[in-house]
Amino acid sequence: MKCIWKVLPVDRLPLLGVTCTRALARLSLAAVLTGLTACGGGSSTPPAVDAASAATPSVQAAITVSGLGKLIFRDASLSASGRLACASCHNPDRAHAQTNDLAAQLGGPDLATQGSRAAPSLRYLNLTPRFSLAADGTPSGGFDRDGRAQTLAEQAQRPFLAAHEMANDDPAAVIAKLQQAAYAEQFRAVFGASIFDDPATAFDRVLLALQQYQNQDPAFHPFDSKYDQFIAGKLVLDPAELRGLALFNNQAKGNCAACHTSAKGADGRPPLFTDFSFDNLGVPRNAALAVNADPAHFDLGLCGPDRTDLTARRDLCGAFKVPTLRNVATRHVFFHNGRFSNLRDVVGFYVRRDTNPEQWYPTAADGTVLKFDDMPPELRGNVNMTEGSYNRHPGDAPALSAAEIDDVVRFLATLTDGYRIP
Repeated sequence: MKCIWKVLPVDRLPLLGVTCTRALARLSLAAVLTGLTACGGGSSTPPAVDAASAATPSVQAAITVSGLGKLIFRDASLSASGRLACASCHNPDRAHAQTNDLAAQLGGPDLATQGSRAAPSLRYLNLTPRFSLAADGTPSGGFDRDGRAQTLAEQAQRPFLAAHEMANDDPAAVIAKLQQAAYAEQFRAVFGASIFDDPATAFDRVLLALQQYQNQDPAFHPFDSKYDQFIAGKLVLDPAELRGLALFNNQAKGNCAACHTSAKGADGRPPLFTDFSFDNLGVPRNAALAVNADPAHFDLGLCGPDRTDLTARRDLCGAFKVPTLRNVATRHVFFHNGRFSNLRDVVGFYVRRDTNPEQWYPTAADGTVLKFDDMPPELRGNVNMTEGSYNRHPGDAPALSAAEIDDVVRFLATLTDGYRIP
C-alpha cells in the first residue's frame, strides 16, 4: 500500500488503521484524543540531545512515527536558542516534569524570558477527553491548564512558537531547523520525500509525531506505582499510607477524591486521580512570576488571558483544570502559578485556607487579610467556598490535623511511578 499521509488532514490519519510502506506504525482512534502537552522553557540542564546525535546514521533503519516523536522531543536544536527541547522541562527521569524550583520556566532566544505558568507533568494525559461544556455550562477536559487545546498535537504548537518557550518565528522556522537534523532523512522516509516542500504540512507531522510518542511510549503511562500494585492485590500499604488513603477519600476530612478520583473505573482501569473538571481554589498570588509585577495582571484560566473563547463566561474566571495527582510527590512546584514548593504546604493550604487565611495571604495595614489576592475583587466570588474542606471559617477546626496532613502526604507518595516490591 502506498503511504497516503500527505493527502489527509492530521486528525483523520488515526482512523485509517493502515501501515504504510515506509515503516509507519498502526495508529489507534485514541490518537486523535491525545498527544503532547506544552514543552515549556527551562533553565535546568536538559536531558536533550543535539541534532547531530539524535538519530541513527542509517536512514534504512526502521523508525515509527512515535520513534520520530522521541527524537524531536529531545532535540534542542529546534529552538531559537538551540538549547531548549521539550525534554528540558519535561524530564523523563522526573515523571516528565521540571527538574528545578522555578515557578515558571525560562525560554526565548537567550533562555531569559520567564513564562507565566508552571510547567506540568506530561504523564497520564493519553486518556484526557476533548474539552466540552455540559448542558449546564460546566466545563471539562481539554489540554493545557485552561483546556483550550483539543488534542495534544494541537497543544504542541504553542511551545515551538511562543516567545517565552522555543521562540521560533513560525512553523517554517521549525522545519528549517529540522531539515538540518541528523534524522531529517528518517523524517522523509516516514512522511514522504517531498515533505519539506510544504513547511505547514511538515510541521503538522512534527506535532503528530510528538503526539504518537506520548500515546505509545509506556514511559508516559506505566501504571506501576505502589498504589497500582496495592489495588492489584500485590501488596499492602503501610498503616500511615492506609490512614492517608482513608482521609483522602473521606468527604468530611480531605475530600480529595471529589475531584481526584482514587477508585478503579467501571472497566477496571486504574484511576487517573483527576475527573478532568475545573476548579477555582483561590491560590495566593506568586510574586516570583515576573508578570505579577503588574498589579493589573491576573491569570484567569478559562476566561483568559491565554484562552480567548470563554472571556464572556465571567463565572469561569479563575478556574483551572484539575491535574492528575500521579507523581505529585516528585513535583518541585504546585498549582498553575507555581506558588507552592512543598507538598505538605499544599495539603495544608487545602484544609487551612479558610480557617487560617493569614497563613497564606498578605495583610493590609489595618490587619485585614487580603484573601484570594490573585483574583480581581469583583471576581473573588468565583472561588470555591462550598465544598469541603473549603466551607469553613476563621476559628473553625481545619478538616485535617497536622498528623493527618502527614498521613495524606504519605499516601500521595504511593502514586509515584516505578515502585519495585522489595
